Amino acid sequence: MSFSGRIAVVTGGASGIGAACCRLLAARGARVVVADLDTARAKALAAELLGMALTLDVASRDANEAAAAQVEADLGPVDLLVTSAGIIQRPVRAEAMTEAEVEQVVHVDQIGTWNSAVAFGTRMARRGHGAVVTIASIAGMRSMPLHAYSPAKAAVIEMTRCLAAEWGRSGVRVNAVSPGYTLTPALGAAIAAGERDPSLLENSSALGRMVTPEDIAEAVAFLASDAARSITGVNLPVDAGWLVAPSWGAYGGLPPARGNAP
Repeated sequence: MSFSGRIAVVTGGASGIGAACCRLLAARGARVVVADLDTARAKALAAELLGMALTLDVASRDANEAAAAQVEADLGPVDLLVTSAGIIQRPVRAEAMTEAEVEQVVHVDQIGTWNSAVAFGTRMARRGHGAVVTIASIAGMRSMPLHAYSPAKAAVIEMTRCLAAEWGRSGVRVNAVSPGYTLTPALGAAIAAGERDPSLLENSSALGRMVTPEDIAEAVAFLASDAARSITGVNLPVDAGWLVAPSWGAYGGLPPARGNAP
């Protein structure tokens, strides 16, 4: 899965899953553009990876269009886009969320993904090749007390399918990765503050552990690579088996590890 000579743009690339994607793609030969609202962190990572830093507010359609034009002018045609930019939401009762809070999550996580995908993906389609990998979430696949975030991520999954059909004949593949509970700095901070119980997150998955940003980056790299040249319109959960585990609760829970028992 070499990306030698290819240009990759990662939104939200300065931290967490986005940063892991930047590092892996760069290690496999890509010229990486670290696009993020946090200019200082984007510049630091870009310097480390010998890439390009780009200040980008994905919620702005004009900013995404300007970013796509700038990257092409400075580096050349973009071969790969990873839409990792997004914001999280605290689990609260539905009536406790203000309209402004809902709009902010939807505008960044859903519309921001759309803005980036359209700005860069349309240019790929005109050239006849490219790959887009959106970062969705298992929250978009199951009911959770995340009344703005979950619907926004569900929309990202469906958006991915729509764009895969839209651009397929133009040589552009569009796929999604849906992370499970991932040990990003944000989740690590919540655990350290006592806001999340890591044992609950680990025990709710079939593999009995959480996911790392590097796990997500590996899945992204696969879907972006030529090894996945016939794959488009899919949503790949990377969740340590979280999606398959809860229904076993009605039967007494998951069986324990067998070890060396016959």
